[in-house]
Amino acid sequence: MSRSFDYLDHLEAQAIHILREVAGQFERPALLFSGGKDSITLVRLAEKAFRPGKFPFPLVHVDTGHNFPEVLAYRDQLAEKLGEQLIVRKVEDTIKRQGLTDGSGKFPTRNALQTYTLLELIEEFEFDACIGGARRDEEKARAKERIFSIRDEFGAWDPKRQRPELWDTYNGAIRKGENVRVFPISNWTELDVWQYIRREQIELPDIYFSHSRNCVVMPGGQLLAVTPHIRLDPEDVTAVRNVRFRTVGDATCTAAVESRASTIEDIIQDIITTKISERGATRLDDRLSEAAMEDRKKNGYF
Repeated sequence: MSRSFDYLDHLEAQAIHILREVAGQFERPALLFSGGKDSITLVRLAEKAFRPGKFPFPLVHVDTGHNFPEVLAYRDQLAEKLGEQLIVRKVEDTIKRQGLTDGSGKFPTRNALQTYTLLELIEEFEFDACIGGARRDEEKARAKERIFSIRDEFGAWDPKRQRPELWDTYNGAIRKGENVRVFPISNWTELDVWQYIRREQIELPDIYFSHSRNCVVMPGGQLLAVTPHIRLDPEDVTAVRNVRFRTVGDATCTAAVESRASTIEDIIQDIITTKISERGATRLDDRLSEAAMEDRKKNGYF
């Protein structure tokens, strides 16, 4: 019996259409691939859009140097399994090359510094479009962004320059030096992503499932993994907890959530019952100000 066409099929079809539009409209696109669940979902969508041929773009990762080892291992294994080109550039090299100030304090995040490395990458390879896994439900600044998001010659995002996108028509026309960030799963929610992962039986890094980890218990109750990149004080409280990560990124600003969810079904139930957004619960850098994400995007962030 054929499976009925459901809302996941609709989201998938829209994302595949967007990826094919990128291939048709741009000369040098790239897919920003972190090894996180959203970019992994993009890779599966790219397989459906372009197999049995090769992807019309490389996988590109901006490595902060503060990533979780499990995620980097997964990234390399998947790229090798796919037989696709993986380009990695390190924030640490950009810091040295441009004389930037590295993160400081107890939690020296390099999250904002990724922008400089990304802009270097775009210039080095002359990428005219960068595909990312951002979703509108993640954060309010994300909700302002179009699927084809125009960036100026400095990589900056201006919400006033957003173009209308009617009837799934995407305008990728840009001037020399400009760039487009493309978000094929912009209309998806965190729950949609997990239900798609379940349906497609996509393998993920173990970090997304419940495991025992030594964590710093933050004053607000957040659980930050103890890694060589954070600077513990004698008064800091640490504890071994059963946790999982809802999102992965720079380990100095990405908190875990206490959870016993060891399967995708468990995680879906967690998401259905939670009242805290994905980034609101786990991304400490978004709490710097009400406009933290928007300010970073205006400076060229993903």
